[in-house]
Amino acid sequence: MELNLLTFLYLIASVTFIVGLKMLSHPASARSGNLVAAIGMTLAIFGTIFLYEEDGVRLGNYTWIFGGILIGTVVGTLAAKRVKMTAMPEMVSLFNGMGGACAALISLVEFDHLAHVDPEMAGVLLMGGAESAIKGFLLIIVLGLIIGSVSFAGSIIAWGKLNGSIKDFSFKGQHIFNILLLAVIVALATYLIVLLPANAVIIFYTIFFLSLLYGVFFVFPIGGADMPVVISLLNSFTGVAAACGGFLYDNKVMLTGGILVGAAGTLLTILMCKAMNRSLTNVLIGSFGGSATAGASAGSTVGTHKEISLSDTAVLMSYASKVYIVPGYGLAVAQAQHACHELEKLLESKGVDVKYAIHPVAGRMPGHMNVLLAEADVPYEKLLEMEQANDEFSTTDVVLILGANDVVNPAAKSDPASPIYGMPILDVELAKHVIVNKRSMKPGYAGIENELFFRPKTSMLFGDAKKVLQDLVAEIKNL
Repeated sequence: MELNLLTFLYLIASVTFIVGLKMLSHPASARSGNLVAAIGMTLAIFGTIFLYEEDGVRLGNYTWIFGGILIGTVVGTLAAKRVKMTAMPEMVSLFNGMGGACAALISLVEFDHLAHVDPEMAGVLLMGGAESAIKGFLLIIVLGLIIGSVSFAGSIIAWGKLNGSIKDFSFKGQHIFNILLLAVIVALATYLIVLLPANAVIIFYTIFFLSLLYGVFFVFPIGGADMPVVISLLNSFTGVAAACGGFLYDNKVMLTGGILVGAAGTLLTILMCKAMNRSLTNVLIGSFGGSATAGASAGSTVGTHKEISLSDTAVLMSYASKVYIVPGYGLAVAQAQHACHELEKLLESKGVDVKYAIHPVAGRMPGHMNVLLAEADVPYEKLLEMEQANDEFSTTDVVLILGANDVVNPAAKSDPASPIYGMPILDVELAKHVIVNKRSMKPGYAGIENELFFRPKTSMLFGDAKKVLQDLVAEIKNL
């Protein structure tokens, strides 16, 4: 009866994962979807703790189990509540890395169980069953170890690069080094699984170490605007690694959750690459936005820019019929989403049609701008995707760009030598007036000079986004 009840709880949890993931596809239902999936996970966890048994033996060790749950809950809750929206991408990377670490630890524990079934044959990995079954079990263990380790190490490097504590690093021939390192990992794994050698323990931990090393060097050369793609890809790795754990324990809910995360991460990675008009291979070996590119581009000059005053901006926007706001990472840095929403409401009270143009890779992670504006209660209906917005720009009076850079750079369409050439951008130049708010003329995250800043229709409005928007609201109220 208890086994049936546990199976039923796993079924409910699996359904909540699917429903929750579906609800995450729309900002209006995303928070509820997160709660639905969390409830399902809670059911699965407590069902496993209290109902799971093997050979008539329950889990036990409740002090350790609930101690770990309590510590993790407190740390996770405090971290999530205190994190700033600007730091959300690195928190996502850090949490994703912890998922990869858990999957790798599962493989380490299960391999240890295999290796020590018979103390006299610690490396011979036999459990009394058919050899093919043992090899299949070992295959899942090794896959979970490799993928989980790569996800953990890569996510930690991504976390460090996003918060600025780790710089882009690459050396000549690094991609060849990475390929050779991966080939060695695969060769050792194949040797271990096929031949079950007496020194299996040494080989296994060598694979573990090399996988961590590969994760580090896998992410090191990737920088700049490719970070959203890397985060999505590492997220899919963690899902696959978790699914391996589900296979090991014959745990349906763990398997379902891992497959969902892996599939969703893979699809999101593909969509991110499509949004940038680049292949995943190009992202992984192109070092797009890395330090070499940045150094070559930052010093170039393509013309002179012109500035616009706050009062002129207020007049221009107040008497416009249609205004589009293009948010970028600068908006997040300034925590200016609430001031932006206030400007939007003020302009609408004057009869101005205000909408937001959202580029798929704006910010530091997929959906970063959507989450930022949702926090300020901006209606989802006002957030237009790139294709929709590009159709509207030709009939737009003013486009206000707040901290966005690479996603509006015309070089993506006009300069074959540019590293972002071919990436779809927001065609803001089609509007009558373009106003760009930035702190300075420094290049964006990809380290590339933006030709838009020097175009005839473009005016620069320098300053912190939050203060500029607050002052702009005050100016408009005084008109």
